[in-house]
Amino acid sequence: MQTVLITGAASGIGRDTARLFAGAGWQCVLVDRNAPALQQLGRSLPAPASAPHRLWAIDLTDPAQIAALGDDLPALDAILNNAGMSDASNTPLADQDAAQMARLLALNLAAPAAVVDACGPRLKPGARIVNVASGAGLHAIPWRGAYSPSKAGLIAQSLALAQARPDLCVTVLAPGFVRTELVDGLIQAGRLQPAGALGKIPLGRMAAPDEMAQALYFLASTGAAPLHGQVLAVNGGSSVYGGSQPLPPATLQPQPLDTPMHLEVCGGDGDAWQGVAPTTVAPPHYAACLDLSPLHGGSAGVLQAVHAAAARFAARYPQQASLTLLLPAAPARRWQDAGDGAAARMLVSTLACEWGSRALRINALEVPAGVQPRSLHPLLRFVCGSAAQYLTGQTLRCSAAAPGTPR
Repeated sequence: MQTVLITGAASGIGRDTARLFAGAGWQCVLVDRNAPALQQLGRSLPAPASAPHRLWAIDLTDPAQIAALGDDLPALDAILNNAGMSDASNTPLADQDAAQMARLLALNLAAPAAVVDACGPRLKPGARIVNVASGAGLHAIPWRGAYSPSKAGLIAQSLALAQARPDLCVTVLAPGFVRTELVDGLIQAGRLQPAGALGKIPLGRMAAPDEMAQALYFLASTGAAPLHGQVLAVNGGSSVYGGSQPLPPATLQPQPLDTPMHLEVCGGDGDAWQGVAPTTVAPPHYAACLDLSPLHGGSAGVLQAVHAAAARFAARYPQQASLTLLLPAAPARRWQDAGDGAAARMLVSTLACEWGSRALRINALEVPAGVQPRSLHPLLRFVCGSAAQYLTGQTLRCSAAAPGTPR
């Protein structure tokens, strides 16, 4: 049986994540300061086969309470640092003193590191650490106090941890607009205008909390090893959109997140990649295409290969499908060709913005030479499939080494 520790478990993303893990048979160590909500959640979860879930009602802004967390824990396969808070005061940063910022920084930035330190002796070899940041850590959001700085700091802290602990698998989830209680509160308070938010999201909708739970479930798995030291921005493409015109809202409801995937592999010898998913699935299914052609485009031909693959995909799939491209990770040999890869990555992002209203997704994986295709199958299963319907416009760099091996 696998065991996961989840902070901020009693509401929003954390609650849906706890339900997903418990339903999959994991033992859950659930941490939240809201004791009644935590107890209510615990009573609703299916019990594991061999060990009960554990509930810890503690204040993660208190270092002493965090330190005590490590005193009596089962061995952990994963830690999900999900707890966080925003600043609802609407006070300009220059008018805030250190005391006003202290609690937010303690929870959003200091607590994740303290949790990892406290639980370190209980981590199994190759354990996964997932820190939940935010799109606000990638782009500044004004009048929310130190929220954006705290999340940017968490991203940097996580990447430093990944370098310091190559024996673990450390990743960051950066959600975009998710319809949680926190976001509903901002909408009701007039601090967030839904129409304005949707106009910046290529997929034209906010995410549901269970979509983030699916991302966390994948990142807590051994299949996330190729993403060690990376940020997974599951935000409907909002982090890649730079246009000045509002984007159209979604007209299609997302398919159920457990919809089976029908995968087409094209653009090269697909035998090594066919194990990602069945190529024959009875409807209803989620349509996905994995295109290998950019791997064979050469250092100066990746951009053209991506464009040709996108044109083929768009001609075949009018709506609600995903295209995943494999790109070479090796740098160009000549400086004159160095712009091709960057142009290809931006083309992926631009296509995501143009396709989003039809629920067409596009992402790319940069694949190092010599990587074993089988090691990428779980990652591709997630990126291509229905569980990742809020992931688009991203280029992910895959590591060739698993946690515990030299990098």
